[in-house]
Amino acid sequence: MPGTRKLGRTTAHRKAMLRGMVTLLLKNGQIETTLTRAKEVRSMAEKMITLGKKNTLASRRAALAYITDENVVTKLFNEIAPAYAERNGGYTQIFKLGARRGDAAEMAIVKLIKETPVVEEKPAEEAKAPKKSRKKAEKVEAPAEEAPAAE
Repeated sequence: MPGTRKLGRTTAHRKAMLRGMVTLLLKNGQIETTLTRAKEVRSMAEKMITLGKKNTLASRRAALAYITDENVVTKLFNEIAPAYAERNGGYTQIFKLGARRGDAAEMAIVKLIKETPVVEEKPAEEAKAPKKSRKKAEKVEAPAEEAPAAE
């Protein structure tokens, strides 16, 4: 369950650390940290992006209360949240890196997912045609295009 990890810190220290890490994640697009911290940061960052998608005065104030930099809040509402408008959650990924050299803590990278542009579909006529007839049409058209190039 998110939010139940104490991370070996007092409540105030833990909240301040997570606020700073979420701010850096939204500012830079990715951060490197321990795996358990990454899981907590992912949870809070996704909540902030969801607030950005609502784009109301109340959600902006809630984001300002958590994120420590006003410029990052502006970026969240103007750039980051609109990029995920069609996505229902899952805005971040965690990549495991292996053990840290000093204390063997499991390291990870938390990264915002880049939205891929929507691919336009083919015209309705080609989509409705059976596969066999499309292949025949391609074979018929292909030699005609190659013949003028050879001359």
